[in-house]
Amino acid sequence: MDTLCSDIHAFQRKKHHEQRVAGQTAALFLTCGVDLADALSAPRVEKKRIALRLERLIERERLRGMGRHWSYDLNRHIALKQTLNRLRHSAGTLLD
Repeated sequence: MDTLCSDIHAFQRKKHHEQRVAGQTAALFLTCGVDLADALSAPRVEKKRIALRLERLIERERLRGMGRHWSYDLNRHIALKQTLNRLRHSAGTLLD
C-alpha cells in the first residue's frame, strides 16, 4: 500500500511540474515570442537580454494589476516570474 501511495504522490508531483512548465512556456512565447527551451539553452548574453525583457514585462503586468486593469492576469504574472527565476538559475548560473 505504501508503494501505491508513493507512486500516486510521484505522479501528482510530475503532473504539477508539467503544468507549471507548460504555463511558463506559453506565457513566455505569447508575451515575448521566445520558446522556453531555446531561451534555457541560449548563450549567457542572450539569456541576459531575455531576462531584461522579462523584467520589463513583469513590471508592466504588475502595474496593470495595481491599476486593476481589465487585461491583468495573475496566472500570466506568476508564470512570467517563474520563467524569469528559472532562466536566471538555469545551468547553475545567476544573471546579473
